[in-house]
Amino acid sequence: MTGAAPVPVPGQSQGPGQASGTGRFPYRLVATDLDGTLLRSDDTVSPRTRAALVAAAEAGAPHIVVTGRAVPWTKKVLEELDYHGLAVCAQGAQVYDAGSGRLLTSVTLERGLARRAIELIEEHTGPLALAVSRDGLDGDVLMGPGYRAQESALASIELDDDGRAAALWEQPINKVYIQHPELSDDALATVATAIAGQLVGVVMAGAGVVELLPLGLTKATGLSLAARRLGVKAAQTIAFGDMPNDIPMFRWATHGVAMADAHEDLKAVADEITLSHDADGIAVVLERLLGE
Repeated sequence: MTGAAPVPVPGQSQGPGQASGTGRFPYRLVATDLDGTLLRSDDTVSPRTRAALVAAAEAGAPHIVVTGRAVPWTKKVLEELDYHGLAVCAQGAQVYDAGSGRLLTSVTLERGLARRAIELIEEHTGPLALAVSRDGLDGDVLMGPGYRAQESALASIELDDDGRAAALWEQPINKVYIQHPELSDDALATVATAIAGQLVGVVMAGAGVVELLPLGLTKATGLSLAARRLGVKAAQTIAFGDMPNDIPMFRWATHGVAMADAHEDLKAVADEITLSHDADGIAVVLERLLGE
């Protein structure tokens, strides 16, 4: 018995070597950041953007999420999107198969190295407030004393005294979040890079979010691994983002699109600037490309 082929949905891959499509869409992979890019301010994806991603998938370019969030903070969004493909999480540390619920790759941050990096930074800045993201499919995010959760913060566990803060280092982690009471996010990231950049990676991923990562790890690391599994090359990829942690992804992909309200550092390396995440900036670009 034969029937119509299933319609691809965002996140569904067509398998290695099968994403060529029949339309004129010039790419074979659409990579998007989540917060400030795919997600609107109310943490939803607009029907227009959903439709544009489906149309791109039908034209041979499946959608892949590339986010700074670790898997536990990403799974719910993927479920709401009915997303069944690969997702790059935790700034590239994790490649997650949403269809099977399996973690395909996972890179951890050596805890002794992270603590040494923090000691070096604090010698110059004074005390930092810390949080950590534990490794694994269900890894908790633990916030140490003084760490300020962002507005509409995702689920986390607050450690409210110095004794309990030792729990930050009890299990494998994929990143450390750092905050300073006076330095801006950009200033803190700059100082941390100058002082400890030979030990850890440092990235500014959003308001109040400066992260320490395994040295050399970026979103491009995870995206390149996921793309290889899909049989897609960098020259066939278009990427969308809004923050400095998206810069390596833009440099890896053949075309990088920054949102209108993106960080100026990302705009400086972008090939194109679109409308904001609340104004369907992704859809605007995809619709234009699909119509060409």
